[in-house]
Amino acid sequence: MTELTGKEARDRVKELVEDIDFTMLTTQDDAGRLVSRPMSTREMDDNGDIWFFTSEDTKKVEEAKADHDVNLAYCDAKGMRYVSVAGRASIVHDEAKMAELYSPSLDIWFEDGLDTPGITLLKVSPVETEFWEPAKNRIAMAAVMLKSLVTRDTPDDDITNHGRIVG
Repeated sequence: MTELTGKEARDRVKELVEDIDFTMLTTQDDAGRLVSRPMSTREMDDNGDIWFFTSEDTKKVEEAKADHDVNLAYCDAKGMRYVSVAGRASIVHDEAKMAELYSPSLDIWFEDGLDTPGITLLKVSPVETEFWEPAKNRIAMAAVMLKSLVTRDTPDDDITNHGRIVG
């Protein structure tokens, strides 16, 4: 397994998060149960914060306000790329940031665009992030996996890139 750290890992996480786009946001409900729902990533900014649009009057906002600890789970099963972000959620009312991040594709959720009552931003500030992805292209990965099946050997550790970022 090839370990990536520092700026290289941060840059790779940004690429993965923005490319995979959809994530499962996990919060904790008032009974202490973990609850997940899909969210579309708008941006991972230069500080590493990950931004989403949402409506103020949703359970996820209520839960994020009650317990700021959340998780984002990105999964591209076909490409075998995965990102897990443990972070702190906050609700942000910033018209300039909203104008920067908004696109017409969001009109399906926000009928009046940025004038939709209750539209707000959800920001997740990562505390710890990990990612996994193939270190080789798909054909090379398939060859390594096939070889392992035939020889019954565990694949070499260098077939996966892994990164961990704390803070």
